[in-house]
Amino acid sequence: MDITTDTRVLVTGGASGIGLATVKAFLAAGALVAVNHLPGDPAAVTRIAQLNETYGQGRARSAAGNVSQRDAAEAMIAAAITDLGGLDVLVNNAGTSATKEPIAMSDLDRLDDDFWSTILDTNLMGPFWCSRAAAPHLRKGGAIINTASIAGLGGGASSMAYAASKAALINMTINLARGLGPDIRVNAVAPGLTRTPWTGTWPVCRTERSLASTALKRWVEPEDVAQGIVFLASNPAMTGQTIAIDGGRFS
Repeated sequence: MDITTDTRVLVTGGASGIGLATVKAFLAAGALVAVNHLPGDPAAVTRIAQLNETYGQGRARSAAGNVSQRDAAEAMIAAAITDLGGLDVLVNNAGTSATKEPIAMSDLDRLDDDFWSTILDTNLMGPFWCSRAAAPHLRKGGAIINTASIAGLGGGASSMAYAASKAALINMTINLARGLGPDIRVNAVAPGLTRTPWTGTWPVCRTERSLASTALKRWVEPEDVAQGIVFLASNPAMTGQTIAIDGGRFS
């Protein structure tokens, strides 16, 4: 699929971090993009206005809705598709770690039911609800791209629950590709240590340890991940794949 002015894209969690970089990458390629964000987020509204100033009025559209709630996710998808006049690409990027600091894998007591529900509803069920609602409307040859994590491939993780949610998302990517093919392609990216507002609060010693375990010895930038997402949206021969964008992590 060539990304052109006729391409209609929806990015969940699109107002910051990897999501915002992805929105900008699609807008730069000429697409019309719906930017999902939490309702009542004034910063998101401001960012969308700035995007329209940069890329052209009306190119970025607001798509408010909490994807961790089934009804809200389905309503957001329906409203965004109506606003865009159809859909070619869905990027399931919204996610949460539900913690400001990593939780040791041995600390099972901190992983209570509410914590698991928050993680799974946002990182796994959200992408499923959005994909299920969008699938009937995706144009033949359309694409779904999920933002997973190297945590789902056995890499470092903020918690056992987060790693499990991303591993499940990778597995779901494979099975969605099987279920929705040949008309719709489904792939995922698995970022490594990425420079985002969340990782920006980490202690220097932690980031240095993480970077030391990569071949490139540098942060993954949100724009690096966005390039991978646009590539997966464009390449007509790729489906069921998860691409690690992690600077060549080897431990």
